[in-house]
Formats: sequence, structure tokens, C-alpha cells
Amino acid sequence: MKLSELANELTECEMRGEAEVSSLCVDSRVAGEGDLFFCFRGTNVDSHAFAADAVKRGACAVVCERPLDISCPQLLVPDGRKAMAELSAAFFSHPERSLRIVGITGTNGKTTVAHMLRNILAETGVSVGIIGTLGAGYANKTVAPALTTPDPVFLFSLLADMKKSGVSTVVMETSAHALALKKELPIVYEVGVFTNLTQDHLDFFGDMERYGEAKRSMFTRERCKFAVLNADDPFTATLEKGGMPYATYGLDTPADAFALADDESLGGSYAMLNLNDELCEAEIRLPGKHNLCNALAAAVAARRMGADLGAIARGLERTERVDGRLERVASFRGADIFVDFAHTPDGLKQSLLSLRAHCKGKLLLLFGCGGNRDSGKRPLMGEIAATYSDFSVITSDNPRYEDPCEIIAEIEAGYRPVSKNYVAVEERERATEYALKMLSKGDVLLVAGKGGETYQEIMGIKYSYNDKDVIKSLFGKLS
Repeated sequence: MKLSELANELTECEMRGEAEVSSLCVDSRVAGEGDLFFCFRGTNVDSHAFAADAVKRGACAVVCERPLDISCPQLLVPDGRKAMAELSAAFFSHPERSLRIVGITGTNGKTTVAHMLRNILAETGVSVGIIGTLGAGYANKTVAPALTTPDPVFLFSLLADMKKSGVSTVVMETSAHALALKKELPIVYEVGVFTNLTQDHLDFFGDMERYGEAKRSMFTRERCKFAVLNADDPFTATLEKGGMPYATYGLDTPADAFALADDESLGGSYAMLNLNDELCEAEIRLPGKHNLCNALAAAVAARRMGADLGAIARGLERTERVDGRLERVASFRGADIFVDFAHTPDGLKQSLLSLRAHCKGKLLLLFGCGGNRDSGKRPLMGEIAATYSDFSVITSDNPRYEDPCEIIAEIEAGYRPVSKNYVAVEERERATEYALKMLSKGDVLLVAGKGGETYQEIMGIKYSYNDKDVIKSLFGKLS
């Protein structure tokens, strides 16, 4: 494809030279012959500094925000990130225009809603792809997870392969980072789903207003054909002003869709879903009130996408587990053990409340907080842990480049004023062993923060680590 053909996709650009583009590249270290290299001012690094290196490795042209002193064609644009998304979509022949795409955004619940919705839509007989925190899956193919929402080059190449593989519908987790960085900008969502807005990612956004603004950018008449909004979350009142048609769902606030649950247990519940006066009886095989709310979101979106009530009931029943999302992984000494991705104050609170409702003994918690991320939530999570658990083991999560002991100390600062019932054990496997030794019949242990992750990141190195594997490996030792 010629650079001039790609340039025609942009409303504002300046071409300096022509080139034949054979592929797209955002990492100068892997640039090759015929690559179009993208430059933009990043949050930490300005990739314009690597353009010359990309050209030395064979890049045929660069997209840049300012003229560069290099001898190759340049496409000057005012916003490199916006251009990267638009040109990626164009390079892969705009697969987003041929696919019905559902975008799911919110602080918590995106992955669970996405898997519920994927299962429901599959019951209607359509070929469905899914993209999110747990990776991508479509047409018997799986793609390992990288980011919740992939970067544009990868995202649109993935959508193009989905289209080629016969996929007609895509369920996609759309993160606030992706929205703020315009990764998926060319996509017009058939349905946009909002789960909730609670504190997270303030290391990137700075404050809740900017975090909310990123979410709000998805819910406009131009970006979203129909919205499914959580009536129980106050931020929905802002999203309703976006100008697109919408429906609401909720458990505590009057809404277009609501539910009544019966026979609730750690294994889930039976519920009657009222979807705008259409009744659907369904078995929700994930525990907790928040998962009932997730089921409602998926059901309303699915109904909008054409699923009948039978498909909704069957799809929800099929969702027996979502990897690392309040997942019951084992029983030990008569106690139930759950692993959950909960890594925000509200997420941790909801998971603890869900388990508390059915805990006959002590509710134990093992958790930590990630390094080089929103540090303001650490004392808040400590306070929540102290309030809603009987005993906590505070440990390391993904410390990244921070001192784990300093992270633990920040958590303790919120925990200690509420309760002294905790212990700090820095090394996560030792902490897990400590927690397992405390268990007795009727207890529940929640191991939170990492969910289905298969690594622990320490000083830039990702070591193999999975909570579920560690828990099961310790059983033999402790028995």
C-alpha cells in the first residue's frame, strides 16, 4: 500500500515523500524492510527519538508529529496516536466496519461481562470473537493476553483475522487507557456497556474527573449506536447525556432491567431477570451480587444484539467460571478457597461482601497492591480489608520497581486504625502457606489481586507465578 493512500484516510496531515508500505511498526527494535514507523510523544518516552534507528533497520517511512532530520518519507500529523489508530484500521482494510462490535468499559466487571455475553451470543449461532484481559479467542484460535485492549496495530490486525476467519461479532473489553490513548478510535460500537466507575489508575489519569472523561468519550452518538448503562452507578447520569439511545440495568435503583435472586450460595444463584418487562429465568453460576449485576449487563446487551431469552438463559448457565474472577479453586480442611482479580478498593469490597454472605466460619483474605500504580488506593484497600475480613495476610503482588515492604506499609496505614487482625508476609508463596495453615472447617479464604495472572513482576522481570498453581502445590506439603 502506498503512503499516499494511507494519507488519504487522515483529515489533517502533510506528506513529505512517497513510499510503498508493507507493514506497520511501533517498536524500532523490530523494524524491518517496508515498515511504516509511528512516532508520538508517549507518557514516558518520545518515540521520535527512535525514528532514525527504525529507518536504519529498514523502515520505509515514518509518521511523526514534527519534522525529523532523517532521510526518508515523512507523514506529519498533529496527533500521532490518533493517526496510528486510523492508519492501522485503514492498512487492514477497515475490518471494524464489517464486524458488529460490543465494547465493555468500567473499572470492574469487564472480563466477566465479556465472557457472559460471548457465551450468550454463541448460543444464537453466530461466530463470536472476544478480546480482553485474558487474551483473545475466536474460530478455535487463542491469543495470549498482553493488554486489556491491544495497541492499534495489533488490534486491527486481530480484527482483520477475525473477519477472515468468519467471525461476525466481537465482544471487546475497552479500557480507559485505550480510550484516552485513542487506540480503538475508528470503531463505532454496535453496543457500548458501562459497568462502573470507582478509583483506579490515578497514577495515569491524575484524578477521577479525567478517568471518567476517558470513559465518557465512548458514549457519544458518533461512537456508540446503543448504550447499556448501570443505573446503580452515579456516573451513569453523566453518560445518559451522550445523545445515543440507551437502556439501564440495576439491582438497587429503578432501571429498565433488574433481577430477583433465589437460592444464593457460594456456587451462584437462580435469578429471574426482568429485561424491560420480558422475563428470563436463569442460573448464574458465579457467586455474589456483583455477578448478578454483571449477568444483567450481559443480558441487556445480548437482547439488543438479537439474542432471544432462551439463548440468554443458556449462555449465562454456560458461564461456570471466568479465569481468576471470584473463582472457587479448591476445598482444604473443609474451607473454600477463592482466587479473584480484585485489585481496586470497590472490587475487593464487593468480593468480600459476596463471600461473607455465605461464610459459616472465618473469612480470611490474602492480598497486596501492585507497584508503580495508583498508590492512593493502598490505604483504602487496607481499610476495606480490615472492615470486611476477619483476618488478612498482607503480601506482595506485582511490586514492579517498588520496594514490596514500602507498599505493604502503605496498606497497613489504612488497615491498622480499623483492626489489628493481620500479618504481613512479603513473599507471596510463604504468605499463601501461612493463610492455608489458618483454615478450618467452614472458613473461606480469598486470595486477591492477581486472579488468572501467570507471572509476578519484580524489577522488570516477569517470574512464573500463578495463585491457583501455588495453592494446589502447597496442599501436598501441608497435608
